[in-house]
Amino acid sequence: MMSPDQLKAYLSAMPETEVTYPFGPTPAVYKVAGKMFALQMIYQARDIVNLKCEPLQAQQLRDVFTDVIAGYHMNKTHWNTVFINGDVPDSEIERMIDHSYALVVKGMTRKARAGLEARHGEAVLYRGL
Repeated sequence: MMSPDQLKAYLSAMPETEVTYPFGPTPAVYKVAGKMFALQMIYQARDIVNLKCEPLQAQQLRDVFTDVIAGYHMNKTHWNTVFINGDVPDSEIERMIDHSYALVVKGMTRKARAGLEARHGEAVLYRGL
């Protein structure tokens, strides 16, 4: 089972990730090139991570896992809240993180995307798509 520290380590290991705390000591907001791809905090006394997701996949994940719900305090169409240490396997949480990161990179300007691609390679940046 993934611990909050393991989650933080995986999120922080994404290329050029910046962790910010714009709302106080929590939640932790994970960004790439100034764009948020994850938000880690506690909700209902459980550790969670909010992740961006393609709308159809977001709903499918909610249908499969009881510990994936519509994004808490986020756009419910494009974001999911994932309770860690629940019914979602660690490998699936990592895949969802990769997907969220890749969606955010894909949505950047061509110039910002090109710089990331040159420094890290498309295989690394888009492994979640």
